[in-house]
Amino acid sequence: MKSKLKMVLGASALLALAACASGDGPAYYYDGYYDGYYGPMYDGYWGDDNFFYYSGGRGQPFVRDDGNHFRRDGAAGFNSFHNAHMGPHTGHPHESVHH
Repeated sequence: MKSKLKMVLGASALLALAACASGDGPAYYYDGYYDGYYGPMYDGYWGDDNFFYYSGGRGQPFVRDDGNHFRRDGAAGFNSFHNAHMGPHTGHPHESVHH
């Protein structure tokens, strides 16, 4: 019985890890830090120009963060995020091909 439980738990853990892997499936994951300046973030991605592009809601355009409110490293006043970007999409500026 314990062996069966270990196998089920192990398989569940592997499945959970596979679901979080960047580039596996329809979502691509981006990590970073955000100070909340623009309000709630709906979607976003790091562009190949090293700027973060964010959208405030479904169907709203992606806007480049020229104000440095998104960062790759932590700083005072910034909260971490793990964002699932549903890309790649055509017409997104500076979106590199996901691997």
